[in-house]
Amino acid sequence: MDTTMVLEIIGWIGSLLIVASLMQARVLKFRWMNFAGAFIATIYNGIIEVWPFAFMNLAITLIDAYWLRRLYRERSDATVYRALPVEANDTYLQHVLSIHHDDIAEHRPDFEALPLDGDKRTVFLLVNGDEAIGVVAVADAGDGVGRIDLDWVKERFRDFSPGEFVYRESSILADAGFSSLEMPAHEGEDAAYLTKVGFHRDGQRWVREVAA
Repeated sequence: MDTTMVLEIIGWIGSLLIVASLMQARVLKFRWMNFAGAFIATIYNGIIEVWPFAFMNLAITLIDAYWLRRLYRERSDATVYRALPVEANDTYLQHVLSIHHDDIAEHRPDFEALPLDGDKRTVFLLVNGDEAIGVVAVADAGDGVGRIDLDWVKERFRDFSPGEFVYRESSILADAGFSSLEMPAHEGEDAAYLTKVGFHRDGQRWVREVAA
């Protein structure tokens, strides 16, 4: 394989990565693919001395590098992501659940937007600035046990695990009367995320203690 063909392959790889990145819903995945594609394209255009495109792709690479640094810095920033307690029948909450019904159903098909009569549910709306990005709903199972009925976040933000802000602020769970949490194990669950936010597997469920 001659040098010209190798360069062509490199150029095509960079271009395809940039195009593929535009089809990514997740913010972090988009930035990484776009960064990689632009970086490769910068090198390719520099080697073949197409300077306008080399400069453009270098600028994109630097912009992506800035945003990647910012995204990683903010992923655990409580001033960027917050968990706001809301009533289970809150109008805006129900609006969010309705809009994202199909996506939520893919992850928790048994979830009902409104609790059954007599059931007590504590709900936290996850926000990024003024945008609602997720919902954590905890049902009162009695004796201080909270059952996680829903821990959902928009696909764009799933690389950032914003649900951790509910579990990190254990006081808001303790104030709601919970001393422990549990979640039934189910197919397709994100075990890495559950472990990250403090759950451990116990038979057919995930459990977590709540600090007072």
